[in-house]
Amino acid sequence: MYAIIKTGGKQYCVEEGKKISVEKIDAQVGEEVCFDEVLLVSGDETKVGQPTVAGAKVTAKVVEHGKGSKIRIFKYKAKSNYRRRQGHRQPYTMVEIEKIEG
Repeated sequence: MYAIIKTGGKQYCVEEGKKISVEKIDAQVGEEVCFDEVLLVSGDETKVGQPTVAGAKVTAKVVEHGKGSKIRIFKYKAKSNYRRRQGHRQPYTMVEIEKIEG
């Protein structure tokens, strides 16, 4: 059984027991979170939402918080001595899917 959920402006295909990395969520490590925006549930029969499946939810447990790998932003304009260097590490939350209902 799998489902497609929407969180943090992105869509994820999830299965029970699978660990996924999502945009940072305000929850403590070990806390349970619930995703209510379920777009599709597929098991014995497939339910497609319009836009979401009514009564469906996915529960997950927060495993860890972290930061992704660093990306470097470098702005440069020729012949004008303009150079700017900046780095960014996107925060994420690792969750483990526990149960899919719907």
